[in-house]
Amino acid sequence: MILESVNPANGQRLAQFAVWDEQHLMACLAQVERVTPGWAALPLIRRCELLQRVVEILATRREELARLITLEMGKLITEARAEIAKCALVCRYYAEQGPAMLADETVSSDAVRSYIAYQPLGTVLAVMPWNFPFWQVFRFAAPALVAGNTAVLKHAANVPQCARAIEAVFHEAGLPTGVFSALMITAAQVRQVIEDPRIHAVTLTGSEQAGRQVAAAAGECLKKTVLELGGSDPFIVLADADLDAAVSQAVSARFLNAGQSCIAAKRFIVVDEVAEAFLTRFQTAVAALQAGDPLDEATTLAPMARPDLRAELHRQVQASIAAGAVVVTGCAPLPGEGAYYAASILDQVTAGMPAWEEELFGPVAAIIRVADEQEAVTVANGSRFGLGASVWTADRARGEQIAHQLQAGAVFVNGMVKSDPRLPFGGVKASGYGRELVRQGLHEFLNVKTVWIG
Repeated sequence: MILESVNPANGQRLAQFAVWDEQHLMACLAQVERVTPGWAALPLIRRCELLQRVVEILATRREELARLITLEMGKLITEARAEIAKCALVCRYYAEQGPAMLADETVSSDAVRSYIAYQPLGTVLAVMPWNFPFWQVFRFAAPALVAGNTAVLKHAANVPQCARAIEAVFHEAGLPTGVFSALMITAAQVRQVIEDPRIHAVTLTGSEQAGRQVAAAAGECLKKTVLELGGSDPFIVLADADLDAAVSQAVSARFLNAGQSCIAAKRFIVVDEVAEAFLTRFQTAVAALQAGDPLDEATTLAPMARPDLRAELHRQVQASIAAGAVVVTGCAPLPGEGAYYAASILDQVTAGMPAWEEELFGPVAAIIRVADEQEAVTVANGSRFGLGASVWTADRARGEQIAHQLQAGAVFVNGMVKSDPRLPFGGVKASGYGRELVRQGLHEFLNVKTVWIG
């Protein structure tokens, strides 16, 4: 078997890699096992210095790595550059803040001395997706590595070059061989790795189905998991919202990365009073997006990552139209080479349609009209997903009240949902469990140990 890298903009094969056999995989895990104790014992200040070196390498090689992202999964080159810059940001954050987050915490008790110590678990397996092929990995790796864990990566099958490039960055920075390893394996081999006693925890960013499978396998082995799964984020527009600001951010929130983001706005829940005005402006802005070569700075709509993903999106759109959704613009694959799909808007979306019930992982916005604020909250919460949400209103206090009512891991008032190293990231319900980033994410893969001295 092979792992194949294909340019989604034109369908051209970029590279092929042989899938590892049993012997190769076991040799890699043996190497990881040998290096894990030494990495955990390395002074924290030294681990932080190595992470700072990663920051420097990412800055120096930003253009090269961004181009690789664009060629392999189709992201706009401007977005790819921003992705590499964000990877550098998270490494710098943990290199600077890690020592304070990992320091022992003294606690008063009936002991002469008692405190909480934070110690690494061992080796963490990361099962990562293709849509942010560098950021998703670094979001996990930076805190895991600074804490003294080692990491093995099972990346998505369509971004093997990104996987190898990330491993090379850590190696160039001076991390010992085996501290971070990219596994050239298939999804069918993941269970075997999870069950291996040299793996101590698992993190996955991916689909709901993949999350269930990984959680089940890890649960049988009593291994810690963190799951960041799908989302169908509501974008609530109230009657008093600044429509120009809301529309501007709506375009970015839905069409960034060709709509292929777990935290993309997907359900645009708009109160009737401003629905027509919002839709008119939104349609104009969406129609202005230009599909083209993602390496061209002028292109504003990237291809989807694979033809099969485009086909699945179109199936969902067609089923929604058949159930009564109204086409405002787009809603069809674009002709010619590459996995392009038109920037699209579906109006009059109602319960039971795929555009209401499922995650549309591509450049399609679903407009849901509601009578008032309370119905907006009810509709927003009426999804099995709970990753992110945003609320648009001139009344910040009102927006904050709604934020507390929404069932989501993150709610942004008058802003686009995004991840930030300074804030915890993760979802509820079918969007997963556990948190990444900031202190909470760092502590997910630590032994939070009580030390009591009598």
